[in-house]
This record gives sequence, structure tokens and C-alpha cells, in this order.
Amino acid sequence: MDSLTQIVLGAAVGEAVLGRKVGNKAMLYGAIAGTIPDLDTFAGAFTDTITAIEWHRGFTHSIVFAVLFAPVFGWLISKIERKSIATWQNWSWLMFWSLVTHPLLDAHTTWGTQLLWPLEVRLAYKNIFVIDPLYTLPFLVFLILAMRQKRDSRKRRKYNNLGLIISSIYLLVITPGIKLYTYNKFTDALAEQGIAYKKIETKPAPLNTILWTANVEVEDAYLIGDYSLFDSQPIKFVEYPKKHHLLGEWRQRKNVQRLIKISEGWYTISEKEGDLYFNDLRFGILDPFPRVDSEFAFNYKLVEEDGRIMAEETPKTRGDAKELMAQLGERIIGN
Repeated sequence: MDSLTQIVLGAAVGEAVLGRKVGNKAMLYGAIAGTIPDLDTFAGAFTDTITAIEWHRGFTHSIVFAVLFAPVFGWLISKIERKSIATWQNWSWLMFWSLVTHPLLDAHTTWGTQLLWPLEVRLAYKNIFVIDPLYTLPFLVFLILAMRQKRDSRKRRKYNNLGLIISSIYLLVITPGIKLYTYNKFTDALAEQGIAYKKIETKPAPLNTILWTANVEVEDAYLIGDYSLFDSQPIKFVEYPKKHHLLGEWRQRKNVQRLIKISEGWYTISEKEGDLYFNDLRFGILDPFPRVDSEFAFNYKLVEEDGRIMAEETPKTRGDAKELMAQLGERIIGN
């Protein structure tokens, strides 16, 4: 999830664990802990693109990381807060829960997380977008209300608990329910249109859980369709040819195999001006209205350097942000 959401979650968890003893400092250190796992995003500055992708939401987003580093961070805080009545064990417990809830939340996004690292299992439930105002804003409001109360106030605990409960119901009950409903809509549409498919994955569109998209694998292509809860017209699917044959012998190269593994097999190959591009379909397209020429959210130019195939993430031509947001809003309200 985005940084603000993780800060809010970490602060609320910190308050729940240690708020009665240390007041707003529990929120402060919980918020800090909520951002620590995302330090892995700086990996791109020290390594190649493919390795950085593999590392993202890996070790730092695991239970192992929380177990190993919570006592370390707890000890550091205990030295900083020498006059606090909270002990090293109290701070360590706060850090553990604020660290581990970060990847637990991220597991619900499309990218997912290696919560069970070192096992090569990426949990990705794909029931919430990385930025979702309906999850974050109510949570933030209750956190601010709790922050304004006295440390031992019943209202403080009530507001913080309400934030945790409401956000959890949205994340664990409402969005999975909508995902199941829309999944059935997509599969029904495929059946009605006589489309035989190998597999299907669904996920919410940016910033909401009203509009959903589906990736569908057929024999030589992938289909992408979208559905809003307010739609009245049949679902349409746009075809994107796989073109895996364009890789030729490159397909067996180590780094290309790494990219295929990262994409979980959801990829197409495109060619432009003699260069090959690896398109990761998991995150869909940038256009709110799927078109044959839509740009993929994540695609990489493949280049050969010193006998190795390297990947260069291509810059995004997102166009006018206001226009894209307007198109998204238009699509959300239905066809």
C-alpha cells in the first residue's frame, strides 16, 4: 500500500499495543515501523532492474524480518526513551506488530508480498488497489480523533479501535465480497461469449473497488476486460497477442526466465523499432478504457549487454493526469 496508509496502520497498531502507557509516542514509533519495510524500494539505486523487482516486498516484508528486527528496534527505542515507563520488551512488541501488519496489508494488493520468506511464495489476494481512499481516509480520521484524546481516555481507545475495525471490515469482508461478485460476472460473460480460457485473474482498478479488471489467458493471447458495479452493458474483452515467439532463443536466457517467473507467466512481447519489450500484464494498462494500443503499466525494454539480457523499465507516457482521472471517473459510473 502507499506510504500514508502504512503510516496510519502502523500508528493505529502502535496505539493499540502501547498507547495506554506512552500515549502519542506509541503512534509515532508505530508509524515509523510502518514505513520501514518499504526501504527495500531503494534497492534499485544499488542493483539492476530485475533484481530490484525480485527484492521488492521480499525479505523486509516477511515474518522473519519482523521477528529478527523488532527486538533490535525495540532496544534502540528503549535507549532513546530512557525515561519512559515502557520496557525494552514493550517497545519490541510494538515494533513487531507494526512491522508485521505492513506485509499483511500488502498481501491484499496485486503485487503481493513474500510474507513467508525464505519460501518463494508470494501472497497476492488482489482485492484492493495500492491506493484506496475508502480504506485510508476513515482510518485516518479515527486516528486523528484518538490522537486528540488523553492517554488514558476511553474515547481514545474507542476511536482507535473503530478505525482498526472499520478498515479491517472493508479489507477482509467488503472487498473480497465485491471481488467474488465481479469474478462471477467475468466468468459468466466469458461463458456467454463462448470464450474458452485457461486461467483468469481479477483485480480492482486504481483508487476504488467499484471498477474491476480481468486478465484472461486464451491459447495465443490474453484478454483484458473491465466491469463496473454500475454497468448495464455486456462486458467487452480486448485481445493482446502473446507473441512469445519474438523472444527466440532469448526465452531460455536466465534473466528472461527471471522476468517470466516474476510476472507469473502473465506477459506479452512487443516489438518497436527493432527492440523487444517485455510487458507485465499483472498490473494491467494505464488507459481506463482498454484498447488494442493501450500502454501497459509495467513494461521493460530487453537489451543484450556483454552476453547478458538486461531489462530497462520504460518511461511512462501517462499524458494529462486530469484527463486520465476524468476518464477513470467516467468509467467507474458505468457504461
